This record gives sequence, C-alpha cells and structure tokens, in this order.
Amino acid sequence: MRDRARLTLTSDWTVVGRRGSPRTNTIALVDLLILVVLFVYHHQKVVVEIDFSGSIWGYTELTIVPATKDLKTIHLHSRQCAIQSVTIGTHSAEFSHHDPLANINISNAQDCHNHLELKRKVYAALAEGDEGELSIAIPREVIIRQSGNAAVGIASEAATPEPQTPGIPAPSLAPVLEFAPITVRIVYNLRKPADGIQFVFPTENSPYRVPHVYTTPSSPDAARCWLPCIDNLWEKCTWEFEFVVPRYLEQREAPSDDDESPEGEYPTVVVCSGDLVEQVAHPHNSNKTIFLFAQSTPTSVQHVAFAAGPFHVHTIAADLSSAEDASGTSQPLMHALCLPGHEALLASSVSAMRAAMSFYTSEYGHYPFGSHKLVFVDELPTQRFDSATLSILTVDLLHGEDAIDQVFETRHCLSHALACQWIGINIHQKAWSDTWLVNGLGLYIAGLFMRKVFGNNEYRFRLKKDMERVLELDVGPMPPICQPQLVDPPDAATLPFVNLKAPLILHILDRRLGKSGTSLGLSRILPKLFLSATSGDMVNNAISTHAFLRMCRKVSGIDPRSFAEQWIYGSGCPTFGFSASFNRKKMAVEITMRQDAAAVKYHEGNEVSRQLMKPVPFFEGQMTIRIHEADGTPYEHVLDIRSAFKRYEVPFNTKYKRVRRNTKRYLARQQAAQAAAEGDAEAAAAMDMVDMGFGLEIWENEKERENWKVADWTEEDEQNMSGQTYEWIRIDADFEWIAAIAFDQKDYMWVSQLQRDRDVVAQYEATKNPNAIISSMLTKCIQVTNYFFRIRCEAAQALVTCAIQRLEWLGLFHLFKLFLKYCYEPEDPNQDLFTHSYIPRPNDFNDMSEYFVRRSLLRAISRVRFNNGKTPPVVRQFLIDQLRYNDNTFNPYSDALYICSIISALGSATVSTVPPERGQFTDIENHPTMDAQDVDLLKQALMEVDRYRSMDRLIPSPHNLVTIASIEFYMLLAMAGLTAHDPSLFFPMTREGNYTQVRMAAFDALFLSKWYTPKIMQYVLAVMASDPSRIIRRHVARSVCQSLALLVTMGEMKTSGKDPETLLIEEDGTAAQENKKETKKSDIELLIKALRKDREVGKNEVIREFLMPIAMAPDADHEVRWWLLKLADLLIRGSEEAPPKVTIHLPPTPVNEVAPPLPTVKIPLKQRSIKAGGPPVKSPLTPFTIPPKLKLPVNGGLYDSIATPSSATPTTEGRKPSFQIPKPPLKKATVVKAASAKVPKAQTGGMSLPDLKASRLALKKVQGHKNAAVFLQPVDPVRDRAPNYFDIIKSPMDLRTMSAKLEQGQYHNRFDFEADFRLMIANAKQYNIPNSYVHNEALALEVFFDRQWAIINKTLEANDQRVRAQPAPIPRPLVPSTPVLKLPPVAPSSTPIHATPTPSSSARPIIKLRMGGSTTSNGTPPPPPPAPEVAPAKEMPRPKGRKPKEPKLSEVPPPEPAFIDDGSADLLEEVIAIEREKNEENARKRSSAEVVEKKKSHSKEKEKGKEREKLVVPKLVIGKRKKEEVVDEDEILALATPAKKERSAPSSPPIAGPSTSTATSFVVPEPKSKTATPAPPAASSSAPTLKLTLGKNKSKSTKPTPVPTPPPAPAPEPPREIRSEPPRKKGKEREAPSATPAPASTIPAKRKSPTVNSTPVNEKKCREILKVLMRLSDAVIFLIPVDPVRDGCPSYYDEIKQPMDLGTMSSKLAEHQYATMEDFAKDMNLIFTNCRTFNPPTTYPVNCADALERAFKKEWGKVTEKKLSWNEKRSLQSILGRLIQDPVSFVFREPVDPVALEIPTYHDIIPKKNARDLRTIKQKLEVDKYDSVEGFEADLDLMVSNAILFNGPSSEVGKVAAMLRDKYKEMLAALKTGGSAKRKGGEKGTPQPTKKAKVG
Repeated sequence: MRDRARLTLTSDWTVVGRRGSPRTNTIALVDLLILVVLFVYHHQKVVVEIDFSGSIWGYTELTIVPATKDLKTIHLHSRQCAIQSVTIGTHSAEFSHHDPLANINISNAQDCHNHLELKRKVYAALAEGDEGELSIAIPREVIIRQSGNAAVGIASEAATPEPQTPGIPAPSLAPVLEFAPITVRIVYNLRKPADGIQFVFPTENSPYRVPHVYTTPSSPDAARCWLPCIDNLWEKCTWEFEFVVPRYLEQREAPSDDDESPEGEYPTVVVCSGDLVEQVAHPHNSNKTIFLFAQSTPTSVQHVAFAAGPFHVHTIAADLSSAEDASGTSQPLMHALCLPGHEALLASSVSAMRAAMSFYTSEYGHYPFGSHKLVFVDELPTQRFDSATLSILTVDLLHGEDAIDQVFETRHCLSHALACQWIGINIHQKAWSDTWLVNGLGLYIAGLFMRKVFGNNEYRFRLKKDMERVLELDVGPMPPICQPQLVDPPDAATLPFVNLKAPLILHILDRRLGKSGTSLGLSRILPKLFLSATSGDMVNNAISTHAFLRMCRKVSGIDPRSFAEQWIYGSGCPTFGFSASFNRKKMAVEITMRQDAAAVKYHEGNEVSRQLMKPVPFFEGQMTIRIHEADGTPYEHVLDIRSAFKRYEVPFNTKYKRVRRNTKRYLARQQAAQAAAEGDAEAAAAMDMVDMGFGLEIWENEKERENWKVADWTEEDEQNMSGQTYEWIRIDADFEWIAAIAFDQKDYMWVSQLQRDRDVVAQYEATKNPNAIISSMLTKCIQVTNYFFRIRCEAAQALVTCAIQRLEWLGLFHLFKLFLKYCYEPEDPNQDLFTHSYIPRPNDFNDMSEYFVRRSLLRAISRVRFNNGKTPPVVRQFLIDQLRYNDNTFNPYSDALYICSIISALGSATVSTVPPERGQFTDIENHPTMDAQDVDLLKQALMEVDRYRSMDRLIPSPHNLVTIASIEFYMLLAMAGLTAHDPSLFFPMTREGNYTQVRMAAFDALFLSKWYTPKIMQYVLAVMASDPSRIIRRHVARSVCQSLALLVTMGEMKTSGKDPETLLIEEDGTAAQENKKETKKSDIELLIKALRKDREVGKNEVIREFLMPIAMAPDADHEVRWWLLKLADLLIRGSEEAPPKVTIHLPPTPVNEVAPPLPTVKIPLKQRSIKAGGPPVKSPLTPFTIPPKLKLPVNGGLYDSIATPSSATPTTEGRKPSFQIPKPPLKKATVVKAASAKVPKAQTGGMSLPDLKASRLALKKVQGHKNAAVFLQPVDPVRDRAPNYFDIIKSPMDLRTMSAKLEQGQYHNRFDFEADFRLMIANAKQYNIPNSYVHNEALALEVFFDRQWAIINKTLEANDQRVRAQPAPIPRPLVPSTPVLKLPPVAPSSTPIHATPTPSSSARPIIKLRMGGSTTSNGTPPPPPPAPEVAPAKEMPRPKGRKPKEPKLSEVPPPEPAFIDDGSADLLEEVIAIEREKNEENARKRSSAEVVEKKKSHSKEKEKGKEREKLVVPKLVIGKRKKEEVVDEDEILALATPAKKERSAPSSPPIAGPSTSTATSFVVPEPKSKTATPAPPAASSSAPTLKLTLGKNKSKSTKPTPVPTPPPAPAPEPPREIRSEPPRKKGKEREAPSATPAPASTIPAKRKSPTVNSTPVNEKKCREILKVLMRLSDAVIFLIPVDPVRDGCPSYYDEIKQPMDLGTMSSKLAEHQYATMEDFAKDMNLIFTNCRTFNPPTTYPVNCADALERAFKKEWGKVTEKKLSWNEKRSLQSILGRLIQDPVSFVFREPVDPVALEIPTYHDIIPKKNARDLRTIKQKLEVDKYDSVEGFEADLDLMVSNAILFNGPSSEVGKVAAMLRDKYKEMLAALKTGGSAKRKGGEKGTPQPTKKAKVG
C-alpha cells in the first residue's frame, strides 16, 4: 500500500474515491512539489470463524513496509466491523475507529422536510470515509529500522514510457531507503452486516432455504465492510486465509465414524480466492473444520471473495484431448459448487468450462492463477461477482439437460467469467477511463469462444444485433467510451452502453489491423499483452488505453491514433447513405456516399456538452464494398472515406459483351445450377456459390406453387434482371464499421443477395427490405433448412409487412401455411387456412432450429393487424388453440419458454396497437369497444392463461417462467382497459416465499395501479425496510420512484393541482417562443408540483412518517437509501438549511475609521422608449414621443373605442383620453405596465383569453386523438384519391387549417372555432358514405369532441358567471366626446380628419389615416361626402352550433364628430417621407412576397364600388404597422370590399362575419387563399390620399413599388401582425385556376399564371441537385434552418414568414411532398428571396445566395433540358445517314454558300437563322439540340421549304426537295409507329438504354 500525505499527490497515484471506490486524482502543479510515500502494502493474513446465524469474528494481520522513519499513524478502511484491539508487533496500539455512515444525525429526524440535510450528511459521510475509518497510532516502543537502499524504489512506476500529465514533472528516481516490515494485528468481529457479506438462512416463509454465506458486491466499498484493509483497486498484496466453520450445519441424530459421513448429509465447504492449501479438523473442537487458502499472486482486496455453506462440489475433468499433457496435470484445477437440490443442473451448466479454459490457454497463454472455482448462490444482487480464482454466480444461471434458450446465456456468462481472470482480475485498468478496455477485451475474447462453440454464423449475427443496439443508443446522450478527463468511476447508467460498444470497437480494430498485410490483428497483440503481465513487464499489471494503442502500432505497423480519436475518445456513430449507378461509357459503377452524424446534431448549440461528449462530425477510414457482377464473380473494392460526401468510380471487371449473360462461364454456371437443383451433389459442390434455395422440391411442383400462392417476377422484371450489369452490391462487406448504412437497390438484387450470399449478415440485411413480391421468397427462405435458423426467424418477422389487406393478407396466408407443418393437416386439401382450426402435433424440439423458427412464427402471426389496430379474430383463436392443445408429453426438452412465447403473443394480439387516450389506461369509462366475438375470445384467453398459471403453481416450470408470463399477460390487459386491475391478484405473489423473479413481476403489476393508498403504501415501505431479499428491496425502491412518473403519464394522477379542463395550465401564445427552451424543465417542475400537491401521494401521512426513519437506519441498503432520498425530493419540499455561521475574531483597532463618502452618481434621465415590435427609426427631426395607442375593444366599433375614457388609460377614470408627450420617467416602474400591454397575435381577431385557451386545449386533444389521423391535414385530391372532392365540398376544413386560423387570430370567439370543427365533420359525412372508414372516424371524433367541448363550455360558463357577479363597469355614453390629439407644434395641415362609425366586424378594427393625394382644381382637398346611414353588410351563413350575435350599439351611426387640427397630419407626413427614403431599397425587395389577388367581374363590382364610394371617409389608424405601400383608389376598395359568397379557389375557407366598406370601415381578414376578390375602382371624386396604417395590415397592395411608412407608435395593446399569406397547396389544388376574371381597370402585380403544363417531379434529379449544391462552400449557411438565437438574428421570423433551407427541402423531398418540378424550384428560389430580403446587398449571406443561385441555375438547366432518348437519337442518326447517302440529297448536304454559288441575295430571302442543311442538322443532333422527333422533323421541313421558297416548286431543286421530303417523311412515319415501345423507355431523357421501370 502506498499511503501518502493528503496534499501531496501525483497524477498517476491513486487514493480511495467516493463510496470507497478508487479514483485517479489529477491536481495542480503546486500540489506535486512534495511526494511522501508513507508505507507499502505487502501481505495480509485473515483468520475468521463463521457463525451461519449472522456473525463473523477473528483477526487480520497486515504486513507493511514503512517508506519513512517519520511514519506515526496508519489509516485503514473498516466499516461495520467492531474493532476490539490493535497490536503492532508485540505492543498494543491506540486506535480510533469511526464509521461515518453508521453515525448520521440530523437536526430533527422526525421531520420529513429535512431530507435535504440528510442527503448532505450522507455525501459528507462518504467523503469522510475516503480518508479511512480506522486510524492506528504506532506505539513509541515500535522502532522503524532501516534495512538497506533501493535504487528505484516506489518511483519505478514512473519509468513507463507512457506520457505523463502535461506540465507535471515525473518523480525523481533517487535511491529510496528501505525499512524493516512491521505487522499490524487487528482483532474484530462483525454481526448482522448490511453490506459486503450476505448471510442466507431459513426464515418462517422460506423454511427450506439452505443456509450459506458469501461476499457480495452490494456496494462499491463492499470489501471494507467485512475486513479491515486498504480498500483500493490499485493496492495489491499476497494473501493467506484461514476459515473456521462448523463441520455440519444440521443436527446429526447419531454419531458416526469419522471416516464415513452419513448418507445424504452435506459437510460445510469453504471456497475462497487463492488455492486450497489444506483442510484440517479443529484442534480443540471436532465439530469444526479449518480451511486454509493462499494467494501468492498480488491481488487487490476488491478481487478477494469467499463463500461457505453445505455446497455440492463438482470437479470439472481435465481435457485429455488437448495438446497438453494427456494426464491433465498441467491443466488448472476447476471446480463448480452449488447448493443441495441443484446437483442435477450443475454438470450440464458448466459442461463447456473446460473447453473454454483450453481455448483461452491455447490462444492467450497460460492461466495466471493456480485454479478456478464457480459457486452458485442465492440472493446475489448481480448476475456475477468475479474475484481472483473464484466467480460467485446467481443460481438462476443453472439449467438442466432439457433447456434450450438458457444454454446460450449461461455459456456466455460463464465463459466471460473465466476470461475476466486474464483481463479484469490479473490485468486491470490503470485509470478509471481505461475501464472500457478491460471490460471490452474480456467480452471480446469471450465472444471468440462463443464463435468456436456455436459457430461463425451465431457470432456474426450477435455482432450485427449488438451494432444495431449501439446505433439506437449512440445518437448524442451517450458519452465516449474513454474520457481521460474524468477521474471518477464510470456512471452506472452508462456502463452497460460502454460494455456493449467496447467489444464492437475492438472487433472493427481487429478487422482494420488485419488488413495491413503485416499483422493478424488482435490475435497477435493479445498474447503479447498477457505475456507482459505474466512476465512482470507491465507495471503493477495495470493497462492503459495509450499503452494498448502503442502495442497495436508496434505489432501491426499501423498508427491507430486517427481510429482512437474517432471511435474511442469520440462519441456517436456515422450514418451512411449510398447509391449506385452503372456508367456504360466509363465501364464503372458510380457510388455516391453521404455521411451524417446524429450526435453532432444532438449537441448543436451547446458548446459545453460538445466539449464533454466530443461528438465526431464525420468518420474517416476505409470501407470495403463487394460487387457481385453479372457473371457471378464477386469483386472487392476499397473506398477511402475522408469527407462527409464523395462520389466514387469503381471499375467494372466484366467486359461489356459479357454483361449480356451469354458468356460460357455464365451458361456453365446455369447448367450446374440446374444439375444441383435436380440433386446432383457434385455439381452443387462444384459451384462457386451455392444458391441457398436449391433442393426445395415442392417449389418446383406447379400444383404446390399454386397452393402456396407463389408470386413470380413479371416479364418486365425478368427483362430488367437479365439486363443488369451486376447481381448485387454489399456495402461494408467485411464488417469494419459501426454505422447505419442505407443502400437502395432493386428488389431482385435483395433476393439474389438473400439466396446466394453465404454471409449471414448479408442475408440478415436482405430480410430487412421486404415487399409484396418477395413474400414468396421469404417463405422459401423459411422452408430451406440450409439457411441459418436466425435468418429464417428474421424472414418470418419480415413476412408481417406483407400481411396487409392490400395484398389480400398474403403474408398471413404464408405464415399459417408455414405453421401448418407443426399441426395436424386438414382433411380437405383445399381447406381455407383462415377458417381452419390449428390443432398442434405433440411437441418435438429435437431439431432446435425448427424450435426457434416455430417461436418466431408465433410472434409474427401475433403482429398482424387490421387498419384499426386490432388483430384478426382468426389470429387470436389460433393462439388460444396453441395454448389449449399444447402437448409436451414425449418431448425430451422443456416447453416452458415456448408456452411463455404463446402467452406473450396472445397478450400482444389481444391488445390493439392504437394508443389510448390520455387517462384511458385506468379510466373505467373509457374501455375500448368490443363486440361479442372479442368478448368471447378474451374470455377464452383468460381461461387458458389462468389454467397454465395454476399448473405452474402445482408443477413449477424452471424459474417459474410461466407464472411470470401470466402476470405480464394480466398486467397488459389491465393497462389496455380490457380487464379490471385487481391488486388482490398480485398481492399474494409479492410476499416472501415466492420465487424472486415472480415477486418482482408482481410488484411491477402492482405499481401500475393505484398503489399509493395508505395500507398498500405501508406494506411497500415495510418491504423496502425489512425484506430479507436485497434484490426485492432495491427493486421496490426503484419502482416506487419510476411508477409515479409513469402513472402521471398514463393519466392516473392529474398533472396540476387544478383539473386540466379548467384551462388554466395553458400558456399564452406570445410566450411560446420565449419558453421553448424551458419546456422540458417546466414539465418536470409541473410534475413535481403535481405530485407534491396530490393528497394521496405528496400529502400521504404514511410516507411522511416512515420515509426518514427507513433512510436513516444504520443497516439500510445504500441503493435503497438513495432511492428514498430521490422519492423525498419528488414528494416533499425540503426545508432550507441555514448556512453555517463563521465567526472571525479580529484584534481591536484603536483608530476610528470613517467610511469615505460615496461619490454622487449622476444618472442621465433618458427618455424611455416603448418597444412596438421593431427597432426605433432614427430621424433627423426633433425627437418626440409618439403617444400611446388607443386600446380598442374587441367587439366594439370605432365610435366605442374613441368615446370610452377607460379604453385609453385603464388606470384613470373620468378623464378624456388625450395624446400627449410623456415626461421622462423618474422611476423604473412608471412605464412598465404601459410598455408590456400587448395583444397576442392569436387574440387580434377579438377572441378572449379564456376562449383562446379553451380552443387550444380542445384542438390539442383532438389532434392527439386516435381517430384524428385523416383530419390532420387538408385533403389532397391526388394523394387521397378523391379527384372530385372539391366539386362536392365547397368549404373544406381540417385541423391544420383550424390551428393556423386560431394562432393568426381569425376566430372571434370559441363558437367560431366550434363551427369550423362542425364544418370539418359535416364535410367528412357528406363526401364519405356511411360505414366507410373516414365516416366512422368522423363519428368517433365528433363524439370525443362533444364530450370535451361540453366540459369546456361548462367551465367557461361558470367563469363567466363569476365575472358577471363582479360590479358592472361604468356605462359608456352613446354620443361620446371627441378626444383631443396633442402633438408637438408643427405646421398645421389642411387635411381634415373625420372619424365616422361603421358596423363592427369579426376582425379586430383598424383605423386608417388618409392624407395628401390628389386635390381639387383650386388646390384644396375635396370635402368629404356626407355620411349616409350605413346598412350592415350581408353576412356569410354560419354552420350550425354557432351562437347568434347580439346587435351592438356601434352599429347605429352616431353624429359626425368635429375635426380638430392639431398639426399631427404634417408631422406624420414628415415621418413618412424620412422612413420612405431610409427603407426604399428594403421595401422593394420585400415586395416580391406572395400578393396574388384575383379580381371579380367588372359590372357588378363597378356598381357596388360606386355605392361604397359614398361611404368613404378618411380614418385614423392607430396600431402596429409593419410596412405599407401606396395604392390607388381601386386597390383601396379592393382591400375593403367584402369577400363574396362563392369560392375563389377550391381550398378557400368560408368567411363569417359582416363585411366592411372602404377606408372608413373595418378590414375583414382575407380568406387564406391564393386568390382574393378585389372591388372595382371607385369614382374619381374620391380623394386619393396617402394611407398611414399603424396596425399590421391583413392584406397587401398589388402595387409593385411599395412606399414604407414610419414606425408605429407604442400602445398599451397593439394588435399583432396578421399576414394574409396563401397556404401551400398540394397536387391539383395548386394548379386550380380562379373562376373569377380580374377587372380591367386594376393594375395587378406580378401574377403567376396557373401552371398548365407542369412537369411531374423527378425526385432523383432533384436529389442530385441538392447534393451538388450542398457540397458547395457557399451553401453552409443554407444547410439548416435559421436559429434566431444561434445566428444572432432575433427578428428573422418577424420578417421572413416562409423560411426555407436546403435541409428542409431534402426532408420534403424524402417525404414526397413535391408534386412538380416547379414546386421544387419555387422552394429553392424562396431561399434566395428570403436571404436577399433579410440581408442588405453585398453582405456575405447575399453573396453566398448569389453564388448558390448561379450554381442552381446551371444544374437546373441540365435537369430541365429535354433530350432525345438514346434509342430515338440512334434511329434519327440512322435516318440522317441514309438521307446523306441518298444521291437525291446532294444539294442539301452542305450549307449554302452565296458567293460560291453566285446567289448573293440568298440570305435576303432566307435569313441566316433559318438556313438549314443536312450537315447543320447532323451537328445539332450530335450535341443534343433536339428534344423530340418532331423538332428534328421541323428542321428538315424548314430545309425543304427554304429550297422551294428560293428556287420555286417547279424548278429542279424544288422537285428534288419534294422527293427528299417524301423519303424522310416515310422514314419518320415508320419510326413513330414502330418505335413507340423503344421510345417508352426513353421518355425520361436518359442518354443510354436503361432497364424498364419496375412495375409492382
């Protein structure tokens, strides 16, 4: 032992860590100035006597070698032990023993609120225990004598060439003095220990339990709990053990001879770490025996263990067939021990251990110890506890000769236990960060032994499954397997992941090292590693990651640093996407690779977690691909991966002519295959690669093929297969990567890979890509016994994807047909399998592969589902019959697990896969509906399962497996609401006396019910406190905490103190963005708050009374204590602890010091600006404050808003609202309320806050309902196969549209929301016939909505009654006074402003100020026309269920108020002018947003416009404004004209509410459609003015040049911006033109005409464009969506309402959301438009957008360019060649030369651009200038017409031209009629002949 001073530690020295666990300390340089080694741990002797009633007493002697003469005190670790005396040498020594964990005290142990203090005290006790609980003072009589010098001494460890911590000097190698050893003798005893030692003895409930005792890893500091020692993994010494035990544990009835023991009695046996020296009788007591053991190899106390009891000893015989001595004397002794009653299971369980020992010794060197023992015990908290030469294992690993499944697990566990003797015990980690290496090497070599035992197929299959589990876990949250910066042991939560990933890392390292050519991989490295430990070259037998990698480099010659940085020190796994295409010109296979890293995305934006977890952005290395070419030869190629994206050209080896499969080799192979199919074994053996399907005779019988419904490839598929250049491609063929690989190849290629690739991993990958046509292939795979049985099982699971209604349940038919071989055949050979009763034959599991396939078929059949989530009744009846008629009478193997599989499958089939509603798990009223057949099948299932449970109670199955499966079956049905949850069923099975696993399953079922009632809670706490089983105590404590969160999730407990239906837990929509990051935290806080306020949980008196006493008990299990403290944190609010008081005494100071005066702080009084949604605009004018806006009531008119004094300033009554310049605030709180008063966007339509919350809650519940799937998005006639939907449904509605309308404030109240829902349901009922799927879904959703809506209405009506009960507000006068507008003095404006009341609308009112514009002839503005009486506009009909509106006072026109000129008009004009100049450029860019407005008929709108013209009165708009544009009078009327009743587009939603007139009226929100209906222009007498809108406009102008306006004035409640953006449409809906013509008098903006000839999307080409663009460096900022926080642009989404990026486009492309190529281009252009809109010109983002746009246009031109197909081009070239060879064409072969032919006027008649000749046409054809045959023909026609035009039809040239025209017309006609089939494949424009498109 190296004990050292507390403040003098070095980086490679170790001290005891928390909870006694060692840890490596890395400390600062100042702490390393002095290194003091106090003593060395040399040897320890332990002499104990064991009393099996629960006591141990004896002594231990520690031999230590002092390292300094100044050694005065020795610190040791000892917990739970009672120290009686300590002597050093022959002298008694003083000692101090204090166990901090046994002496925990808090201020008030009865107060449960002090749990935080208890937690702090526990942490403090653990830290205090790190220093040692036993301190021994060396007596003065003991003299430390020097015995000599050592040259190196202790510091020799620093001689290792491994690098030390940077900047820290290594210890000096100066000679160290050696001293004589001293012996410390400690006498102690131990009674009823809680940790470290497990006593198992009979109890009242378990009277037949065999008493025994063993050391247990119950806690990290378990070693010190039974033995005073130095509890440190890195402190080793030699050991001697002496155990005194009773000779027999039972009372002997009669004495017997010493030489003969009574038959049937078991003597007490002790087994311990080390080798048995001797077993002797006690010298003074003949009833006792002494066992002596010695461990000569230095071993840590943490690797020392023993077990004692009446064990049965089984000697594992030596392997005489091994290469060692035939006598077996050189082989280590091996023994297995078990308790009485398990002797029959022991031999079969350990039968492979000698083979494992022989394998390890032959591969990795001799065994490092003298013997090896295995002992199986009860109540072990872990599966295994490994120590030197001894492994203590749980009795659950034992199995008999009749076991099948258990064999795999037991052999792997036992072989791993033996492997840990080499790596893990003899060699251990140098630091805690090297744990991955020790654990991984042990599992790696154990896996190699499993490969030898079970075969290579099983080994590789398990590796593949482990890799898939790693890929599921390693997506970000998991850390790297090696973290050198961490000094604590690995976390228990991540250690299983490390153990899973580490052997896979070593496997791929072995594969990569083996490819170097100079190494055999780890098979050469590991023997050298173990040899260095045995020979002493490895210091302290501690291995580090660095030393291991250095050894790999030395042996293999490959530098593994890059590998280690990615796979060992980095986290995450790559995800690859591969695609392959054959290039005939280059004769190469073009493989495109793209790599992604999920871990990097997970930590994106969190720099701290990125530094800790170190996610790898992309992985580098070499990957092997194997191309099986058309002649059947596999060729391997290596891809060097160095980037995230690359395209590789892999050379193709088969010549072009051989691709056609007419080669001799191919034909010979076909003949051999035919011979093999006929049974020729020699031909099959001669084949290079045997087809796994050969030999299946029934597959060759045509009648049998019909019975099996075998589906063959279509003729077109056969042609495609014959034209393929390669059979299939394997990616990562050598298993060198832990990566998710997505590779898309044709279905027949997967079939070829499944049938002809011998690698089990390749076959496994092929089964993961099933479809309808290969259902027969999968069925064939299951039948062929040549396949590995696990591949057959995977094929059975893949058949489930074919068991769907669209394929007429073909997969289910094949599953039944396959299972029929295990049942009695039906009497009728044509029996319908879906009505047949499957009576199983007696079980026969001699063929184990058939046993596993049979179980897999059962699981697969149980997974078949209808569309509604239910299993077909025939499946449930089938499973019931399998249980009812199961017969295992003559089967030599146990069928317990087979029965469990049937019960599990039956439970899965009985429960629907559709998730229930929240709260329906335990809600009795919401049980799923069942018909009579369902009830009958459920009754039969319960009866059969209960019968098996009763049988298992009488004749127990191994480990009571059937009972456990039955409990899980009952629990599943209760959770699904199919049966009542009856705790009385599970209570008896939770009690002591049942099998441990049964008790755990019963507790799990209990915790899924309402278990927190006082009586049950008292029972649960009693189990945690005093149950004899440590396993049960820990399981119950853990389940208590986890079940509470689970029950809240299931809806058993409310998530708030108030019911969710009260609508008070919904947050306002404006806070959604701010609280987005804290959502998870707030959810947890909400959960904790709900638990604490729950009367039955948080206020439970039983918990509050017993929780603290159980946690503070000295013998409490440490894990139970921690779970109880976590439970207290959840349920009980901790009392705050007062911080400790620190008193500092200072000497008196005679000088009276006076504090210097503080300087006066002058705070400049700055004017506080009130934010109104955007940055303030700087103006050269004199600064002034825009007055607060008027607060406009939701339902009132303009007259009410201005007239009511309380609406302007709610804190002042009786005062007229006035606009005045506010004074600079003197205090912070003076303007806070005015600044924060804003109207949320969702409330701009007038909806009250309770109605908004109610609608959101209802919408959320409806969207999450199981019947809402078909209503979540708008109907797409193409996607949903409803082409006439919009002809029948004129007002479509869906939940997404309702959500958008709700958040944009388009609902006036909750009844409008309800009306839209009713409209949606009515549409569904109208379009779909009764009893159809959608019709039934609509009915179910309507019933659910009615139930929820009734609750909501009741809640809100009660709330309204409370509000009405309050004092009524002061009534508002009908004729209010006009408010006075006060602004700074400016030049008075001559424009009068009138405010005329108008009828209210359903939208929030906006007041507009119209100024300037045209004037009359005398220069003065025209007077406003008189305001006639305004009649309310016609209102759209509402759906049923909406409450009628009551008439408002604002609808009565009051007298016109007087106008007061206060100069505000001119001031606002100046502001407008300044802002216009400042934002003109930006506004021009933003004007490109979508503002398409359809115009309605001329005549009707002109007449209505003239009538509305009379109502035009200028209006002041006070509100928030984003931007505004100058519009003419026509557009003003268009904005204010009410929408018509007819639909303008198929997807336009109906508009409810009164319409408005011109600028004086309120603006009704436009329907969310791409077309709007503007009004005709008004008469010229209307005064055109400049419109200033200080509220965010709901409609946009169609003027191309916008005029910006100044920023809005701050207001208490500014309306949020509501943009009338057209919704994105899909399919034909997007292309639907408007039926309403536009008026001629309007000036429309740039309008997109409806796409008539749109191009269907080519996803492959679009994907190629994205790949090209995403590789560009300029595309980096466009790869992912904009994050306003990360990218520093908080206002981005305020300005950009349709964001788009390349990543989103890639996702949309993958989800098939693009219908046409134009849609794709539109999104791409939207990226560039958004960038230029938000960013100023010449900035970096705009430059990137320009570069990316140029690249896009280049690629887009290539993609959209139409070309002739290869066949067409070839045909036209042939035609052209024949024309050129024809003598008639001699005058047309070359271009016309006017000079040589002396016709200077030729180009005057025939323009040069129209000149044509055969050479020109040939050149154009060669460079693909023709996109069709017609274009080619048009050029020939032009050539002929030019000749006839210039020469005349009767001339010689004209006659020749006519003859030539007849010839090529005849040729082209033949091409058009006869070559259509060839052109069919060329329509896609591919330049080479390709295979035909696969159909089906």
